Amino acid sequence: MTEISFSNLVIVAAVAFAAPLALGLFPKLRLPAVVLEIVLGIAVGPSGLGWVKSDLPVQVLALVGLAFLLFLAGLDVELGRLRGRLLRLAGLGFVLSLGLALAAGYALSAAGQVRSPLFVGIVLSATALGLVAPILKDAGEIEGEFGQLVLAGATIADFGAVILLSLLFSNNAGDVGSRLTLLGSFVALVAAAGFGLARTGRSKMLSGTLGRLGDTTAQIRVRGAVLLLIGFVGLAERFGLQTILGAFMAGVILRIVDADATATHPHFRLKLDGIGYGFLIPVFFVSSGVEFNLSALLSSASTMVRVPIFLLALLIVRAIPALLYRRVLGNRRTVAAGLLQATSLSFVVAAVQIGTALGQISAATGAALIGAGLLSVMLFPLLALMLLGGSRAKRNGQER
Repeated sequence: MTEISFSNLVIVAAVAFAAPLALGLFPKLRLPAVVLEIVLGIAVGPSGLGWVKSDLPVQVLALVGLAFLLFLAGLDVELGRLRGRLLRLAGLGFVLSLGLALAAGYALSAAGQVRSPLFVGIVLSATALGLVAPILKDAGEIEGEFGQLVLAGATIADFGAVILLSLLFSNNAGDVGSRLTLLGSFVALVAAAGFGLARTGRSKMLSGTLGRLGDTTAQIRVRGAVLLLIGFVGLAERFGLQTILGAFMAGVILRIVDADATATHPHFRLKLDGIGYGFLIPVFFVSSGVEFNLSALLSSASTMVRVPIFLLALLIVRAIPALLYRRVLGNRRTVAAGLLQATSLSFVVAAVQIGTALGQISAATGAALIGAGLLSVMLFPLLALMLLGGSRAKRNGQER
């Protein structure tokens, strides 16, 4: 039996505990916990103090943490929201964003900054839905037209980016046509599974049993969600697609088939959040910091310059399409929407790991992309909240 040490995992868990605690003790430090988790991971990893390395236990839990992160992101997708004017504006915004992202990718490639313009373009087109949703909720904006537009735009961006990454950069060696066929087959199986789960869920006997076992030691709904997640991840892997697609689709399907979760079993989502954000997802982000190649980023001035370049690209690619919302939101809130849509980190970190493994990007480019993602999370939401606060104060003054 292979001897396994938990020494590195202990330090990773300690960092995961310390990051949100420190932010809670200093509430004026308005910084998302995920940023501090990555930064502290860099500090204790090989690029810093050298206390931790990413060994087998850390790698396994980080991989499951990544799957859980995309799974919970899929759970945040409300397909019922994507209709009418919201769908039209958000969809058109993503098409424009994708065009700008590809233009930025090829411009960076022509300037000798990136190796794969298509890959970088896809990375730049995503929004951190899992980070933007809590920000809107805390600001009291999630139910209004502003919040719904931003969430719709972030949802389509995340969905599109995951699909494109899995389609164009899968583990399958075939051409795009064969990959598209595999993707179609995968989606058909996912849809069939969702239809089967929905029909099964209508069984009174099964529903009663699930309700009876839901809050016992069986935690049957949680076990079913984990089975769905692992099953879809394994299915995506069998089809040669990116496993993040399977994790994301598992969340989307669960959201559809369990639409009444809040009313019938309100603690279910809290339990999933507890497993994800309380255990697995922090391991992924801290280990991402541990594996962060700081030396590659600091190897030359030209490499370091890529961080503000990528940050500016994120802002251009995701903020400019928000101009489509101007007639609906007005100038100030349109700028705030653009800043929130330009906030991206979770997908960037996941995509960098995939791109580095596939040889699409260098270690230095990956480090610069993550650096830009960190800055976007630190700067853009704060600026957006300042604009929203000013906009709210202005409206209140007009009402008086």
